[in-house]
Amino acid sequence: MSSGLTRVASNVQAMQSLFNLNKTNSNIYNHQMSLSTGKKINSPGDDPAGYQLARGLQARKSGLESALENVSNAQSILNIADGGYQNIMDILQTMKAKATQAADGSLGTTQRTAINDQFTALRDEIDSIVSETKFNGNNLIDGTFSSKTFQTGESAGETLSVSLQSANSTGLGINSIGMSSQASASAAITALDSAINTLASRAQDVGEYKSRLSAKESTLSVAITNTEAVRSTYEDADFAKEQMEVLKYQILQQTAVASLSQANSAPQIVLSLF
Repeated sequence: MSSGLTRVASNVQAMQSLFNLNKTNSNIYNHQMSLSTGKKINSPGDDPAGYQLARGLQARKSGLESALENVSNAQSILNIADGGYQNIMDILQTMKAKATQAADGSLGTTQRTAINDQFTALRDEIDSIVSETKFNGNNLIDGTFSSKTFQTGESAGETLSVSLQSANSTGLGINSIGMSSQASASAAITALDSAINTLASRAQDVGEYKSRLSAKESTLSVAITNTEAVRSTYEDADFAKEQMEVLKYQILQQTAVASLSQANSAPQIVLSLF
């Protein structure tokens, strides 16, 4: 094919060199962009399919992270409720000891009255603990925290429904017992045994919720890591590779400039014909 070197009206060699130079400059720009942003896909035009996949994975990761935060909030709620239950359990154990003491026939009226006053104070303390056990202004163990749904996954159906039973004196069936007599103290022992078993069962429910949330937390953490790893494969730049490409195109840029310079000067040989 004729190079057209003696045709000076159109310098085809220079045009080809300029085209290659512009192409090289564009490649350098793209790789330098990747180095500056840390991503090999900076716009849908870089890789339409890869861009769509990366955005979908990013959305999934965001959903998983929000779900993990929800799980953390649920765990905080259950920890607070569990603490309230445990404090009340300690008081019930003390009340059981007082009831056992008051049921003995060796006590006099003065002693029994003193025990009954202490018993009443402990029962009031239970109700006080219940009223003070809250999260974000919501009472947790007064029986009103029922069928609360926590979003524990990125999909609509991934939820956990939590109900926390009442631990106040009424809910435990000890609101009307006393120590004013040996008979009432004996009845109080039975009522307190039942209250202790009831509260233990409700604390067990909290423990089961916490176990499920702990497993969910581990699952979400692994899923977040794996999702981010896949997204990174599609979207993030390999800095060593990008820098290698920049160096390659910088060399090509220099050779293209030299080629363009030579192509521009080549037609001057025509002057030797005159």
